[in-house]
Amino acid sequence: MIKAMRLIVLAAAGVFATCAFAQPAVDFARLMRERLKVSPVLKGEFEQTKTLKGFRNPLVSRGEFLVARGQGVWWHTKLPFESTLVVTRTRLFTRNADGSASDLVDAQAEPGVKQVNELIFSLLAADPEALADKFAVVAQPVGANGWTLALTPRDANLAKFLVRATLAGERDVQTVRIDEARGDTTQIRFSHQVPSAALSSDEAARLR
Repeated sequence: MIKAMRLIVLAAAGVFATCAFAQPAVDFARLMRERLKVSPVLKGEFEQTKTLKGFRNPLVSRGEFLVARGQGVWWHTKLPFESTLVVTRTRLFTRNADGSASDLVDAQAEPGVKQVNELIFSLLAADPEALADKFAVVAQPVGANGWTLALTPRDANLAKFLVRATLAGERDVQTVRIDEARGDTTQIRFSHQVPSAALSSDEAARLR
């Protein structure tokens, strides 16, 4: 479930410290529309630093990602160990080295995962009403082109896992911070982001 929570904020990269003031949903929508580039497909690289409560040294991983609006998210960790996690509307699964898939949980059978998946696709669709319904949204412009966005769950079940997700960027999401309820934090930096109008056949196969 926590891996899926990280993919929630990764999904935001495919569309779009707590800020000083809260904006109505319409202001949030306008800010994202004016400053964030929305692409049907986005791929790039990431560096993730996870700090576990009670541990001094953080865990650092690097890899690549693919986000397809309305279809799914592919998260491929290369270092320090190779692994692949995929989220679609109905599935949360890992891709094995031999190409086979192993379901972590069935979104139809597990309401919590279904909720996470629906949230991912709300982000992918850049749906401000859906986001405002699920999150208290705090948005603020930064300079001429930048912005920060903080998402705090309204739903009690979601709040069991996620305290806050804080995003920052300009035309693309550049950084994400995830504060988990159990005290762990994750920082993600995105780079080499490349938008495209559609998935290639190879890319589409990654989501199946």
